[in-house]
Amino acid sequence: MAGKRRKSAEQQTLTDALQPVVRDLVDDMRARLAADLNKTAEWKATHAALKESQRTGATWADWQEDQLTQAAVGWVLTSVFVRFCEDNDLLGAHQRWISGPDADGRRRAVDEQDRFLTAHLDQNFRGYLRHAFSELERSPAAAPLVGEHAGIHIAEPSDDAAQRLVEFWRQADTETATVWSLRDPALDTRFLGDMYQDLSEYAKKKYALLQTPEFVEEFILDRTLTPALKERSPRLPSVDSEGRTGAVDFKVIDPTCGSGHFLLGAFHRMLDYWRAEAPGMEPTEQVRLALSSIHGVDINPFAVAIAQFRLMVAALRAIGGSSLLTVPELPLQVHAGDSLLWSEDSAGQSGFDYGDLTVDPDALASGTHLTTEDVVALRRTLARDQYDVVVGNPPYITVKDKVLNQRYRELYGYCKGTYALTVPFMEQFHSLAKSGTLDPFRAGWIGQITSNSFMAREFGVPLIEEFFPRIDMLEVIDTSGAFIPGHGTPTVTLVSRNRRPSAHTVRAVLGIQGEPGAPEDPAQGLVWRSIVEHVDSLDYEDQWISVDNLARHTLSSHPWSLQGGGAQVAIAIIDSKRVSSLGDQVESVGRTGSSGEDSLYIVGCKSNADRLGIPESIRFVEGSSVREWGIGSSSHAVWPYSDDLEPILTRSAGLERLFFRGRATLRSRLLFGQVLEDRGHWWWEWLEMYPSKFRSKRSISFAFVATHNHFVLDRGGKVFNRSAPVIKLPEGASEDEHLELLGVLNSSTACFWLKQNSHNKGEGGGARVDAGYAAMGSELWRNSYEFTGTTLKDFPLPAGSVLERARRIDQLAQELAAVEPAALLEGATPSAELFAWGEAEWERLRGLMIAEQEELDWQVYHLYGFTETDMSLPVGEVPELALGERAFEIALACRVQAGEAETVWFDRHRSTPVTEIPDHLPAGYREAVQRRLDLIAQDRSLELLERPEYKRRWSSVPWADRVRAALAAWILDRLENPELWKDPNGYPQPQSVRQLSAKVETAPQLAGVSEALELWSTKRQAGVLTNLVALLADEAVPYLAALRLKDSGLRKFAEWQVTWDAQRAEDRGEITTAQVPVPPKYTSTDFRKASYWQARGKLDVPKERFIAYPGASGPDDPTAMLGWAGWDHAEQGIALVSLYDDRKDDTDPAQLVPLVAGLAELMPWIRQWHSGMDAHSGIDWADYLGGQLTTLAERSGVAIADLATWRPAPATRGRKRVAATATTPDKES
Repeated sequence: MAGKRRKSAEQQTLTDALQPVVRDLVDDMRARLAADLNKTAEWKATHAALKESQRTGATWADWQEDQLTQAAVGWVLTSVFVRFCEDNDLLGAHQRWISGPDADGRRRAVDEQDRFLTAHLDQNFRGYLRHAFSELERSPAAAPLVGEHAGIHIAEPSDDAAQRLVEFWRQADTETATVWSLRDPALDTRFLGDMYQDLSEYAKKKYALLQTPEFVEEFILDRTLTPALKERSPRLPSVDSEGRTGAVDFKVIDPTCGSGHFLLGAFHRMLDYWRAEAPGMEPTEQVRLALSSIHGVDINPFAVAIAQFRLMVAALRAIGGSSLLTVPELPLQVHAGDSLLWSEDSAGQSGFDYGDLTVDPDALASGTHLTTEDVVALRRTLARDQYDVVVGNPPYITVKDKVLNQRYRELYGYCKGTYALTVPFMEQFHSLAKSGTLDPFRAGWIGQITSNSFMAREFGVPLIEEFFPRIDMLEVIDTSGAFIPGHGTPTVTLVSRNRRPSAHTVRAVLGIQGEPGAPEDPAQGLVWRSIVEHVDSLDYEDQWISVDNLARHTLSSHPWSLQGGGAQVAIAIIDSKRVSSLGDQVESVGRTGSSGEDSLYIVGCKSNADRLGIPESIRFVEGSSVREWGIGSSSHAVWPYSDDLEPILTRSAGLERLFFRGRATLRSRLLFGQVLEDRGHWWWEWLEMYPSKFRSKRSISFAFVATHNHFVLDRGGKVFNRSAPVIKLPEGASEDEHLELLGVLNSSTACFWLKQNSHNKGEGGGARVDAGYAAMGSELWRNSYEFTGTTLKDFPLPAGSVLERARRIDQLAQELAAVEPAALLEGATPSAELFAWGEAEWERLRGLMIAEQEELDWQVYHLYGFTETDMSLPVGEVPELALGERAFEIALACRVQAGEAETVWFDRHRSTPVTEIPDHLPAGYREAVQRRLDLIAQDRSLELLERPEYKRRWSSVPWADRVRAALAAWILDRLENPELWKDPNGYPQPQSVRQLSAKVETAPQLAGVSEALELWSTKRQAGVLTNLVALLADEAVPYLAALRLKDSGLRKFAEWQVTWDAQRAEDRGEITTAQVPVPPKYTSTDFRKASYWQARGKLDVPKERFIAYPGASGPDDPTAMLGWAGWDHAEQGIALVSLYDDRKDDTDPAQLVPLVAGLAELMPWIRQWHSGMDAHSGIDWADYLGGQLTTLAERSGVAIADLATWRPAPATRGRKRVAATATTPDKES
């Protein structure tokens, strides 16, 4: 198959090998652009014009990166196209320009290169590559690949980079074999689909690149194109004077065509149709007829190039030709552009007609910045009401670009809240299809596989309740349980027609269980085959799906529930016992506040807030901390409010510095399209803060995203973010009223109801799919759900009370929290005896909670009518239970033993399956459990509710791991004592880990640390130094940007420096706020180590405990040199000067340059915060350290202006071990 490396033990794919080539080209083009001031100015002007005309909200850096990526991929892909053509003699026998499949082909390419360079003395490798690319123009069919809209015209590489690209293709495994041969007698282009998805990591993330597997595309075309052809029966068009047939009055489009899977599938079906309709017609004309029906658009230009190439090669194969030179011009109607912007709304306006109506959309779109867009073709292709079939796999992501987000809202009327692109594309797909409003038979077919997030998330309400009732939904197919490679997001497949509803019911395929593993052939997966084979079999049910006709009105009400297997009956039973809804009993459900920029406001542990000099902090709870009736460890957040919730105008120095650091970013935060200052607030306030939710201390908080329902009673002193919303009861509500509600919400019945009405996010998302599984967990308890306030408000509350049970479990939860390892260390010295007692007490209390929770579940079953009598036992009279001993677990273990089920439930929860009720339990309790087992076996609804997916997991981190975490925090807090980091004169003093270990043995401030280290260590008697080295390994971040950031991060850092300088100019009154640029945010890939990213986050805020000084330790001390991260900028500067002085006599001055660079990087801050005489020392630190910088730079032989360009030497690698498989490329360290 083309694209496979010959004789490679690693089996590396061509896509893997080309990824670094793309990165190299991007870096090269970026450097060329930076060196060309005129071109840079031109690009920046283009970017500014785009922002002014509201076509993008991207920063200059992001926009530049996108353009450079498109250009780089354009050059690489075009080289792939030429290589495919030359290896398969598609542009003439033995014609070679770049390389060939063997030594003779490579020699011919070199000879052609020599001839060209001899004839064109002013050209080099870049010119030669352009010459090679131009060979495609000799074929009318291939010429568009290098036409005016091709990506290769965006930017050009240097001659050196072009040479490296050519040399890549000329690599040889042996004397004769070319490493990357694309020769393939079958002319298979499937490898280009992989290339589309994975060639550029940047593009993959930006455009959410994802291939649609062929078996999915075939199924959707079966449900749309096949019936459309049968009903339409298109006829031959007229023939022109040259004997060519015209366009067919039957059109298919994929507005999100990607690499062209749907287009290829539709082309082959149309070709088969015309071969049957006109068997005597010339093959070339049959191909032209088929292609005349096929249309595609994609926002990603290189995706369009791939789709065009694949269609062209498919056409060549269909014609039976062996050379593109004999193929006439083909109607390849695939274009690059944002189909959402170019499409028309009902008034005939496109996205370019909104916003600033003085902008000429044609002039705007035809500028040099959008050379990839064919304006006329896009307007023609995306005109509404013209397609017989619209198919596709639209992106599932939300719209990050604020400008585009608003444009789409203007153009598509069903976009609400934080909508996914599913919504506007749903509307657009239907608007492109022929309308059947006046003639139902004219209506076009629409088929798509899309994210199912709209089914339960709030943004889907307008789509389901307003849009879907207007169209004829034919089929709703839950494909979330099928194994679909690459699809980490749960999906649904929809088939509809663009007309009014034609029946009272809709065919639905409901999911029951996900694919149990990764099938060797995904097309033959158990769930997928069941869907394909039984979608037309009404009332069919098996282990995987059930097929039903749902009443159409149920699909016009949000949320949707597409679970089969008796779920609908159980839901009806619960709703029948509704006395009131939760929304009737509460004041509000939602977050108490949102910072709008957690990377700055959320500082981590309380120690971080203290170190940063920020007393204005509050405990901050996220959803992951809300578990099993309690709130676990949580962070602290900057809280610039007084006790009466008024903004604090006089803030600490630490908070002032923090806010200055992120000022431009904070000022740009939007709430309902307005910045805070326009809403009458200070720019440094939280984006959202609701004082009414703080009036009463009590709240019921819950985990917004979790595998199960987790609700907890909070008694005040915290702020909860979006991932941990709160339920507020009316002011004055008692604790008992809170507990009454808490008990019902924490029941298995509530878990079942919530899951039926909430968005299923699947298990593990993309990471799970990459590992080879379906988006849905093979066991439903492994899937995470999104529990929204809107859904909760509709939760049906029954008559009856569970107050006493809820009070009992809540009390046990409070006692359990008091014996957590971190709680045990509050005011105590660590000891093995303390932790042994704590573990025993924790196990006892949790055993009681497990038992009481079981009784709660069965008590609630009775409240909702699932049992005739209350089968729960009295509160406080149940024995401790271990995991594995609950009734449903015994039933599950029996099914596993009988070979009726497979599960990892017991392994995942570190429990032992038992198939008999344990003898150690009291007789009365054993009898109660047996009665429950009998009911589970007899009653389908109870059997459903008593499944693992609805029963509390009691999942916990192992005790030993929690002890180590608590010990680490206890030790690190003591190592941060400021007195440990001062010299005898009270000035900052860095020290090596070896020096610090000596203090652990002697310093009174560190009493008990040595013993605690021994408890923390997993190595017996490792010693203080060894343990400290291990503990501190990820607790420090380097002092210099070049040591913590990769090149991509350093480019962003440079933009941040520009922003900080602009803010200083603003404070001096030299510029306005509007002139301060908003800098880009960092990502994990911008940092050299994961621990740096974890400490710094998206805004590079210093939250680490210690500063690392790589290479600054003495010649006889191999341990790391550290400083305290609590030092201010002046103290950090003093520390750098001190280190330089300590090392100057035994170190080459060139090796001390980074220390000087670090001082230079600090100087703007030192001048800002430490100019003037220091009251304590009597020194003007800005003047002193500025003088030191001049002196040290001269001593090191480096100009101050050049210090910012210093970079560490690239890390050397040993010989790479040959992997068994190499489908995963090496990652940058």
